[in-house]
Amino acid sequence: MEKLEIERLRPTQMTHGERQIEQKAAVYKSLSGHDLDMAIAEKPVPVVYGPGGSPYAIDHHHVAAALWRVGIRMVPFVLVSDLSSLTQAEFWLTLENNAWTYPYDPDGRRVSFAQMPVHVWEAADDEFRSLAAVVRNAGGYDKTSVPLGEFRWANLFRGALPHPDSDEAFDALVVRAVELAKSTAAMGLPGYIGQQA
Repeated sequence: MEKLEIERLRPTQMTHGERQIEQKAAVYKSLSGHDLDMAIAEKPVPVVYGPGGSPYAIDHHHVAAALWRVGIRMVPFVLVSDLSSLTQAEFWLTLENNAWTYPYDPDGRRVSFAQMPVHVWEAADDEFRSLAAVVRNAGGYDKTSVPLGEFRWANLFRGALPHPDSDEAFDALVVRAVELAKSTAAMGLPGYIGQQA
């Protein structure tokens, strides 16, 4: 499997979940040798080539950022599309039309593509993005292949729950967020499972 330097990998989203990255980094740090190689190989980063041939990650930003954090500098990747012949404007429009980019800040506000961070580890922390991942892992909803699905869950939680200002507040929100995820308010979101008998 081909690899590329994480430093060259350009993000296509403004935010990530810092708690999620810390969790993944701890897992990678606990592994070594063959086990670490296998864990890295399991999650190749899907990439599109943009103007000038720059590689842009369209998923697995957390994986790449966590690997960088533990000192791993190369990541396996899968080329999804070569858009290197497009202008900058055409490139971002194509990404948006394919749901391959998420240009929204931690408050859910739209930002310009020019404000996109340069490196995957430079994205801004969004507590609700971390909350979406924790709620999914807690059985609040099912993992799906719907592009940007966890951002949609994060926005549901952002609109209904207070911003956590500590680890304790975050942990307390998880129970409320799982209940919200299973309520009719979340119906229609990707992976919705509702109240199961």
